[in-house]
Amino acid sequence: MTIDPRRVGVALAGYCAFLNLYAPQALLPALAQDFGVTAAEISAVMTAGTFSIALTGPFTSAIADLLGRKRVIVIAMLAVALPTLMVALAADVREIIAWRFVQGLALPPVFTTALAYVGDEWPPAEVPGVAGIYMMGSSLGGFSGRLIPGLLTDLVGWRPAIGTLALITVACAAAFAVMMPRERHFVRSEGVMASLRQMVRHVVDPRLVPIYAVGFGVLFNFMAVFTYVNFHLAAAPYFFTPAMLGMVFFTFLAGSVTVPLIGRAVAVFGRRRFVLGVLAVWVAGALLLLTGPLWSILLGLTLCATCGMMCQGVSTGAVTATATVGRSSAVGLYMTVFYVGGSAGASLPGLAWAAGGWPATVAMVVAVVTGMATVVALFWRDAA
Repeated sequence: MTIDPRRVGVALAGYCAFLNLYAPQALLPALAQDFGVTAAEISAVMTAGTFSIALTGPFTSAIADLLGRKRVIVIAMLAVALPTLMVALAADVREIIAWRFVQGLALPPVFTTALAYVGDEWPPAEVPGVAGIYMMGSSLGGFSGRLIPGLLTDLVGWRPAIGTLALITVACAAAFAVMMPRERHFVRSEGVMASLRQMVRHVVDPRLVPIYAVGFGVLFNFMAVFTYVNFHLAAAPYFFTPAMLGMVFFTFLAGSVTVPLIGRAVAVFGRRRFVLGVLAVWVAGALLLLTGPLWSILLGLTLCATCGMMCQGVSTGAVTATATVGRSSAVGLYMTVFYVGGSAGASLPGLAWAAGGWPATVAMVVAVVTGMATVVALFWRDAA
């Protein structure tokens, strides 16, 4: 079987971005103890990255519409490595938060441009499947970014663990530059103002707005569950170490296996029906997080991870299929809303955690999933 290097390149882009974005998640209890701060305070480490992505996503996509795809992705992948290294050298939480903010500035050109590349270079019927490959790479990156630092922290400390990710990022950028061909169907934007005008049209497009709303909920729930479950499992009666918390993210592998099947599922059921079914399973998985046995919690995490990745794969594919012009702008706006949801998901559940602990946090997640299902049922329409 022939391997398409473009598909490998799309997967590498997702892997590199998410390797870095969620890396501190499994380390949060250890960082909170090391620096003497609370769970809500240390969660700002996660919020900083997602917030800066939300601020800059649309503007970096406008640049990609001017300069082209591969060039922007390679430069951004290399740029991510520096703030990752500086996080490892930070003296206090404030420095970590600052460098995480800078790191977030370099990430949007990777994933918004990669998804726009998919929309440009593949036939519309193949876009959901290729977007699924991107999500597979993203999920593997997210898994590695949590597992590797978790394991290394118990062995050599969290600083060398984070520094290792910077080296991996440089290697991914080099591999991407060698394997990824230049784009063939890219149409250069008429200018930054033209891209901004396209963004305005996307904001009021009734076909895109519901997709953006679902994107908000996807990362909100991801951040809520996979940030605060670390504090739940680090406490009694589980007492997980950083390495054990890193191992929890093996639950992401189930999503990596199933996400490439998104294209076939969408072809059979349609986007709307498929996403509604996925959201129903997501609620069931969230409720399992309230049970006591560890195996039941891990099953719930597996369902949450898989359903979230499937929703994200369908949503990103829907954006690129729906926006026939200015795809980078459309994807950039999606990513802005997506990471606004992530910022809210890292911070607002902290209030729920402080008020009612893990049950209150899970209740917030269930409420958001229910809201997503309502939006899909009422407003999503399958593209022709």
